[in-house]
Amino acid sequence: MSKHGTTEKVVNIISKHLNLKSIDVFNLRNNKTPDISNYDFVIIGGSIHAGIIQKRVKQFCIANTHILLEKKLGLFLCCMEVGEKATIQFDNAYPTELSQHAFYIGLMGGECLIDKMNFFERSLAKLAFGDPERYPKLNNNEINTLLLELDTFMPTVN
Repeated sequence: MSKHGTTEKVVNIISKHLNLKSIDVFNLRNNKTPDISNYDFVIIGGSIHAGIIQKRVKQFCIANTHILLEKKLGLFLCCMEVGEKATIQFDNAYPTELSQHAFYIGLMGGECLIDKMNFFERSLAKLAFGDPERYPKLNNNEINTLLLELDTFMPTVN
C-alpha cells in the first residue's frame, strides 16, 4: 500500500525486474482482502506515516498470518528514518512471527514527494528536513539486494 507513491515505485521495480507473466500486484487501498491462498510467494510492502504503517497493511498481515507462514515471504518498508529508528518502525509494522519467517526483510528508504503531500504533511517535511537536498532518498542498494534474493527463488522470463 502506498500513500504518495514511493512503495508503489518499489513494487513496480520488483515487477519489472521479475518480468513474469503470472505476477499479481494488489494495492490494499483498492482491494482490502485479496485472496493469497493460491500463491507460493508473497511480498508485502508498506510505508510509514506519522510513525506507523498503514492500518490496512497491518490488519492484512494479522488476518493472514496463518496463510503467510506457509508462503515464501518477503517484507519491506519505505520510511524516512534510518538506522535504529527505521528498524524499530519495521519491528512495529510487521508481526514478529512474520518477520522471523520471511526470507527477506528490508528497509527501502523513503522519498519526500512534496507535490503529493497536503499542507500539513509539507509543513512537517520542511520542518524535519529543511533543505530539499536533505530529504531522504530510496535505498537503491537495498532494492538491489531484494532483487538478487528474488532471483534465487524465481527465474526471470525472457
